[in-house]
Amino acid sequence: MGKNINEEQHTGKQVGRKKGKRFARNVLLIGAFMMVFVLTFGGYQTYAYINEAPKLEENKLSLPQSSTLYDAEGNKITDIVGEEHRNIVSFDEIPEHVVNAFIAVEDVRYWEHNGVDLKRIGGAVVANIQDGFGAEGASTITQQVVKNMLLEPDKTVKRKVQEAYLAMELEKEYSKEEILEMYLNKIYFGQGAYGIATAANTYFDKSLEELSTEEAALLAGLPQRPSGYDPYKNPDIASDRRATVLSLMEQHGFISEKERKEAASVPVQDSIVDQQSQSTTNDAFIDQVIDDLEKAGIPENALYSGGLEIYTTLDQNAQQIVDEALTTNKVVEYPDEQFRTGVSLIDTQSGAIKAIGGNRQTGENDVQKGFNYATQLERSPGSTIKPILDYAPGIEKLKWSTNQQFIDEELELNGKEFSNWNDEFQGSVSIREALQWSYNIPAIKAFMEVGGEEAQAFAKKLGISIDETYPAYAIGGFAGGISPLQLSGAYAAFGSGGTFHEPYSVEKVVYPNGKEQQLSSKSEKAMSEGTAYMITDMLRTVVEEGTGMQAKVKGLDVAGKTGTTSLDDGINGDGVSDAWFSGYTTNYTASIWTGYDKTTQDSFIHKEDDDIAKLLFRHIMSEVSKDKETDSFKKPDSVEEIEIDKTTGLRANKATPSSDIIKELYFKGEEPKIAPLPKPKKKTSSNEQAEKNDTTTEATKKDSNKPNDKKKSEDKVEKQQKNESIKEEPKAKPEEKKEPKEPKEPQEPENSEAQEESSDQSEEKEEPVTDDSSNAGGDSSEDGEDDANANSGNEENTNNDGSNEGNPNNTGDVEERGNQEGSNNDPPADGNDEGTSEETNENSANDSENSEVSDSEENTGDSSDSSDQGGSQTSEEEETSSADANQSKEKETTKK
Repeated sequence: MGKNINEEQHTGKQVGRKKGKRFARNVLLIGAFMMVFVLTFGGYQTYAYINEAPKLEENKLSLPQSSTLYDAEGNKITDIVGEEHRNIVSFDEIPEHVVNAFIAVEDVRYWEHNGVDLKRIGGAVVANIQDGFGAEGASTITQQVVKNMLLEPDKTVKRKVQEAYLAMELEKEYSKEEILEMYLNKIYFGQGAYGIATAANTYFDKSLEELSTEEAALLAGLPQRPSGYDPYKNPDIASDRRATVLSLMEQHGFISEKERKEAASVPVQDSIVDQQSQSTTNDAFIDQVIDDLEKAGIPENALYSGGLEIYTTLDQNAQQIVDEALTTNKVVEYPDEQFRTGVSLIDTQSGAIKAIGGNRQTGENDVQKGFNYATQLERSPGSTIKPILDYAPGIEKLKWSTNQQFIDEELELNGKEFSNWNDEFQGSVSIREALQWSYNIPAIKAFMEVGGEEAQAFAKKLGISIDETYPAYAIGGFAGGISPLQLSGAYAAFGSGGTFHEPYSVEKVVYPNGKEQQLSSKSEKAMSEGTAYMITDMLRTVVEEGTGMQAKVKGLDVAGKTGTTSLDDGINGDGVSDAWFSGYTTNYTASIWTGYDKTTQDSFIHKEDDDIAKLLFRHIMSEVSKDKETDSFKKPDSVEEIEIDKTTGLRANKATPSSDIIKELYFKGEEPKIAPLPKPKKKTSSNEQAEKNDTTTEATKKDSNKPNDKKKSEDKVEKQQKNESIKEEPKAKPEEKKEPKEPKEPQEPENSEAQEESSDQSEEKEEPVTDDSSNAGGDSSEDGEDDANANSGNEENTNNDGSNEGNPNNTGDVEERGNQEGSNNDPPADGNDEGTSEETNENSANDSENSEVSDSEENTGDSSDSSDQGGSQTSEEEETSSADANQSKEKETTKK
């Protein structure tokens, strides 16, 4: 058995070996077939590419071809290159150490190859396999000379084949020295300098012979990325690039280690001269064009020497408006020359950049390609971030309405206390009100309810990438920051119905061979139309009646948000570090930043200057919108505007006072319920009221002989007599009253019920009532104020024919006037005039009886009319008036 097993195992190994041999043979056969196919087809295709290659032209080889910029209307803006920026030199005029610097960094085997470096190609192939085609170039200096003749939108095999062919052809026709001369006179070094001689003068104010090793190394590092390695804009990056060149020079034996260290020790800023001003216009916009072309894979040197036709999105009229606003004091009075601004103006619907305000210096003070505050700035956005991080994600994810409530109160998180800009707390507020007045606490709570990851993902869809989020980010407390261009792109998405377009400056590029490359931004849906409209409607409120009122533009439907950042600890003063405003119409979106390069005790935005951003927005938006039709924002079908009772948060009903009604936006299907109508109280019948009055009368009769009550009754009669002595203008008689109106409130039956009670009490005038009935509605005050009010009610019935018409607020005025006049004109009733007073009181009581009987009859008939009209007198006053009449009757009976 064992032997058989071993034999079977041996047989299995043999079968496996045979299968392995067959597989290897098949692979070799397939590989051979592929090689034959590639060589056959590839050779044929290569031959076809070579036949299509252009012919070498000396003028195109030695001189850069000007690229031309066009605006959004197709009008020529400017040529990028001018003859004054070129200074041609021969190869013999170029020092050896300068040549060596370029050889070391660009093509170390230049003197050895025939135009194509096979070793360099091998390294590029590996890089392209790992990182994708086009990840690393293999171009020699010779290939770079012919490259611009072959510019195309894409890096293709065809272009690389033609480039290699023309490079070898160039090496056949020209010497190495002549090719290197073409290269060094043609390449772009930044700052408007073409060619090595012009660059030496631009950066160092020297001739080529005067250049040091570190200066030659700096120049040799620029052509790959002139803007990125610009020593004026990015001195640290330029210093690193120079160090790379010096290291390569040492590595390939052009300089010693000592020379490298000595050259690297010289600061870049110390070696270059002051930056020269240039007459080129729209520098800030051209900066953005360069960035957009690089993103599209078009190198910067192609822009300056490739003969491209570049069709941009620039609106020259808008750019002039922005330039004037920033560089003069015609629009706003800037506090000083160090005050900085950055402006981004884009098309709301497409993201096309219409104008860029990069800085406030132009003309003789212009620093060409200096820091661009519209595109390169990274500052904390303050409260302008709230719609993006806090409220829009909640509306989109959680279906909030604009009436979503948050409690504005003291808040401490992780040991940090948060507060509002006014150091006050408002209690429960809607997100509309929170945005309107830029309250911080509701924004932080909204952010926390949405969640940091959700907010972060939402912001990314609007072109704002945040590595990490904390509650402080909810109110703009970023560790880094954003630029006006980024912010304008995000806000434009709200104005375009939730569609985001990354801001762009180039529509298309036309190459020398006639091919075109489209570069306009692609649209991406960032949120629903409902979310975008709700944010827009709340930001309308900010501009119409909130913190952004100074940005309001007459005749335009504008939405926008303010933003400021507080001063750092240690800086004393009433002001802020940054002030922003970002807003939009259906046509344009503008974001504006104002501030200083560095906030210090001597340079911060004072309180009187923190409105400059809003004023600039109002001017720019007003001017660019002239003679252009601007539509209003339209509410989508998914959103409904509902009247809300702000006291309940429910839908208003017909009983809700107009002062309590607000209008808010809700997604359909998420609307609140209608607030229930209050139920009216059950009316008391006439018979039940009569029985109630009889019971009250019997109870008061038992106490009618109490001396205190009698004394009170006498005092009331005396006060009544004083008031009756004052004659006033009679009011309208009952028969002159208007037709009864329908009751406005469901609670009104209570008044009618009370007035019927008063009427029933008047019908009981035959029965004497004690003074206690006057106090049935409440306790009497020590200073007699309640008594005075009771007499006032009696006076109104007596002197005005029982009419109850007029404004109830006037009652207090009449009472006050009557009491004052009585106290000024009536003599005091003291014991010396007791007989006279008693006689007077008796006569007055008789008159009062007749008057009360007459008035009671009239008032009994008018009671229902007064109720129907919604009369102003309360049921308590009518009870008191009726009680006073009974007191007078009782007094009369007592006297008799």
